[in-house]
Amino acid sequence: MHTQNFPQLASIEVIEQGFESFGYICSPKIATAVFLAFQLRKPILVEGPPGVGKTELAKTTAALLDVPLIRLQCYEGLDEAKALYEWKYGKQLLYTQVLKEKLGDLLQGAQGLAESVERLHQFGDIFYSEQFLEPRPLLKAMQQERGAILLIDEVDKSDYEFESLLLEILSDYQVSIPEIGTVKASVSPMVFLTSNNTRDISDALKRRCLHLYIPFPSVELEERIVLSRVPDIDQQLRHQLVAFVHSLRDLDLKKAPAISETIDWARSLLLLHARELDPEIVHSTLNVLLKFEDDIDMANAGLRELLPRRTA
Repeated sequence: MHTQNFPQLASIEVIEQGFESFGYICSPKIATAVFLAFQLRKPILVEGPPGVGKTELAKTTAALLDVPLIRLQCYEGLDEAKALYEWKYGKQLLYTQVLKEKLGDLLQGAQGLAESVERLHQFGDIFYSEQFLEPRPLLKAMQQERGAILLIDEVDKSDYEFESLLLEILSDYQVSIPEIGTVKASVSPMVFLTSNNTRDISDALKRRCLHLYIPFPSVELEERIVLSRVPDIDQQLRHQLVAFVHSLRDLDLKKAPAISETIDWARSLLLLHARELDPEIVHSTLNVLLKFEDDIDMANAGLRELLPRRTA
């Protein structure tokens, strides 16, 4: 990808404005990381707790650039066949059956075993050509003529062996397929790797990437996010609910409420015609914010201390 083809990423300010037009309110730090990753043609490793907008960052960048988003969801045991490519075995089997039925015609006129084997070998090569190749996300991203956003989501859930494969792919954006040869991206994809910090990422992969850590947003930034996604909510209620969510995150919860859950709660309060936070409305809607019963019990136990003073 080149800047002249994508003026949407020409500067940090343009990126911030572009993201905001798609409802993604970001800090200058995030916009700077995206700008540098684009200019330097380097992958960007986005770390942070679940629910802070790591995956959404890649999705919004794809929307802003109007290029495909190709996502690879990582998991333990992910291998080359699921991430890079595999052969269309069903199609190969079907064509093998056709070849078997036409074997007599193919070998008609062949002089001796050597010539017969040579003819069969020519047809055998067809079975490992591009028409029988099934590209998976890594290869598919390199095949996009206009470029793409490649999202390697939750890379910390994969094995270290998979990281070794990524190092090879991300170094030159090319892959060697023994039966075909080297496939190189005509336009390098912009790569986002996300991690929830469930395990340490190898130093080798980290060196390959720019690093971006996204924490939970400040009160002011989260209010802007809620305003962009739920513009009809009252200003006072918006301030109260964001302050309450931040108070919840200070507790020792199994799962702190994510930004998406703040937005869902704001929409829920709007549907319930809430004008301000009070113990009753919070108690009845805590399950929108918190996903574990122990967390809900903990929040209910200290509800009056967590709520704004004037409504507690």
